[in-house]
Amino acid sequence: MDNSTTDLIVKSLTKAIVEHRLEPGSKLAEQKLADHFGVSRTLIRQALFRMSQNRLVRMEPARGAFVASPSVEEARQVFAVRRMLEVEMAVQFTRSVTPQKIKTLRAHLLREAAAVNDSDTTTRTELLGDFHVRIAELLGNFVLAELLRELISRCALITLMYQSTQDAECSTNEHTAIVDAMEAGDEAAVIKCMSHHLDDVERSLTFTAGNW
Repeated sequence: MDNSTTDLIVKSLTKAIVEHRLEPGSKLAEQKLADHFGVSRTLIRQALFRMSQNRLVRMEPARGAFVASPSVEEARQVFAVRRMLEVEMAVQFTRSVTPQKIKTLRAHLLREAAAVNDSDTTTRTELLGDFHVRIAELLGNFVLAELLRELISRCALITLMYQSTQDAECSTNEHTAIVDAMEAGDEAAVIKCMSHHLDDVERSLTFTAGNW
């Protein structure tokens, strides 16, 4: 029961952030939130901690919790590192590809497309990021998977707030092109598709986030 309640609080607060009802830097007072949701401060604390792990919330000792305020420059640096890691990862995956791995990725793509079609902003953002982590996991490199999960979470708030449904649809189409190239064993196409995809995602985020 507690877990499901915490999940609902996380989704509700995330939605409020996405819809700009909670702005970056806003203080998240535990007692006020507990009163609003009709739950204990313990559950609120659990929800805020979970959101802090995804870098949507910043926890400050003796000051409390605040909506994160990621910078566009931070996002640029994240994408620079992701390019270094993910292009090589995609090539290595292509060299060890199996029908089962492709089947797993295509099942993920179906979930992405469903979230985009349903305009489920929170779920689509998670799934679009998880696609890259999934490749590392299927490659058997869990250190890389953890690194990517951390990198992707660093600009999660920017993605949530500034990636439009059209941009998200483009992302899932580009994921499909990457998987097609991997299945075909075409390393040159894989490099081109992955590089193009990361460039497109960064361009859409930093362009619209320029007013920060």
